[in-house]
Amino acid sequence: MRFLSFHVDYFRYKVTKKGRSKVVEEITEDNREAQIKNALVLFISTEKRDEENSEILKKSILEIEKITNQLKISNIVIVPFAHLFGQLSTIEFSFEFFKKIESELKIMDYSVLRLPFGWFNELEMKAKGHPLSRISRIIE
Repeated sequence: MRFLSFHVDYFRYKVTKKGRSKVVEEITEDNREAQIKNALVLFISTEKRDEENSEILKKSILEIEKITNQLKISNIVIVPFAHLFGQLSTIEFSFEFFKKIESELKIMDYSVLRLPFGWFNELEMKAKGHPLSRISRIIE
């Protein structure tokens, strides 16, 4: 699993167009558009090797928790993002992984905004400019 994160003052999205994915989440009034303040925005891609790694969810959560603790924030945005290279996992695995990571983070009392899977989105964010405001990780 790979992610690129930004600590932001705010993040907004609006669903614009169906993507090419064969897995497409239903769009409702609740997930068509949203915004959040003072958040860690995670652009995440899952990889083929993650499918056989029973620890990948736990390791990912621990790394996200480490960063949010350093930043002293509890708002998280999950953006499915297949553009971080590597050998991508199946779409089905990726979709299920995003739902699991959202669920686990919510259990831990994070406020989580997960963008709908299989859609293009208009994005707006204002990234902060401190040393931890941009971080990338490869979780194995």
